[in-house]
Amino acid sequence: MSGFVTAALGFPAVLFSFLLVVVIGYWGLILLGVLDVDDGDIGFFGGVPLAISLSLFVAFSWFLSLVGTVLIEGAPLRVVVLLVALVGGALGTRLVIVPLRRVFEGAEPTRADFVGRVAVVRTSTVTEDFGQAEATAADGSSAIVQIRLAGEGNLGVGSRVVIYDYDSAGEFFWVSPMELEAEKD
Repeated sequence: MSGFVTAALGFPAVLFSFLLVVVIGYWGLILLGVLDVDDGDIGFFGGVPLAISLSLFVAFSWFLSLVGTVLIEGAPLRVVVLLVALVGGALGTRLVIVPLRRVFEGAEPTRADFVGRVAVVRTSTVTEDFGQAEATAADGSSAIVQIRLAGEGNLGVGSRVVIYDYDSAGEFFWVSPMELEAEKD
């Protein structure tokens, strides 16, 4: 067992050993329910959530660097092991990600995901023909979207609106004000 620990703490495996501990801790906290899986979905890499992609890369790179540390003696050659581990980790991750794409198809936000969400107006006025707002999807991504207001209204920069429908033909969202503004005398 001490040979394993020595190899895991030798260069270059030690670089990936630390990262592997972080990855194992992250997934352990998710399994315990301390973290929500959505918290890890920072983005997508190759169609797969970034947390999964990075975890695979770290695991493959750690394994390759561990094997290289055991097989190769001498500091100059271990730099080559580091490079091989990085390239091999990327290739191994790529091999696993390609089939995983099918599992995560449709996981990226669509325009329909903005319906029912609150947005903040970014133009000086919103009418039936003109308007833009910043909307945030459930995954935390935001976008400047085209919006339209049915009927009369007094919406300007900073007004909060609720997106209630998407017009696919016109590629804009129908909105209604969050709060009715008080009548001015």
